[in-house]
Amino acid sequence: MVRTLSLFLLSIVTTCVLHQGSTAFSTARICRNELKTSSQFVSSRRDVVTDLIVFGGIFSANAFLGPLPAFAEADFLEGSRGLKYQVLSTGAGPSPERGQKLKANYVLTLNGFKGESSGVKEIDSSSGFLRGPFSFRAGVGEVIKGWDLAVMDMKAGEKRRLIIPSEIGYGEKGAGGKIPGGATLYFEIELLELEKMEQLSDAALKWLNEHPL
Repeated sequence: MVRTLSLFLLSIVTTCVLHQGSTAFSTARICRNELKTSSQFVSSRRDVVTDLIVFGGIFSANAFLGPLPAFAEADFLEGSRGLKYQVLSTGAGPSPERGQKLKANYVLTLNGFKGESSGVKEIDSSSGFLRGPFSFRAGVGEVIKGWDLAVMDMKAGEKRRLIIPSEIGYGEKGAGGKIPGGATLYFEIELLELEKMEQLSDAALKWLNEHPL
């Protein structure tokens, strides 16, 4: 019976270590509730003891397994030229055409996505004082190549996370004194609006043909 109880508690603690987005104490409370579903093991009078057991187990497991990443690159889809992306919410309507004006919100960070760890550094954002949605033309080199590649199959209202290698980011030179050479870029981007597509001139169409993505 004792061995069965120990194995049961260990399985619950291991599951709780994988729970993301909660503090250790709130995770302990969640796990205690899981335990309470099996009355043969836990009674309401043992709430505090159970919290302490699970809380200690979480930290013991963390020490054994090491810190868990806030995101796994395996969850990301492979785009072209090393681009990786994760769709956070879907949009609606058509995707952009090259040369079409778009508006987007974004956050750019280094060393991971915003809120993941103390090592993440925010570089730029469309939010803040006197800021607003960023306007650009899709697929014509007004933004870094990683953005041009990413937005061409997005729809209005769609949100994505992008992992952009330096080869389609700012390269070996970096940018603005804030982005070092060779840096991988982490973007959260929301495509807000596709403006009406303008009639392109013959010269513009010729340029597009001569400069494929």
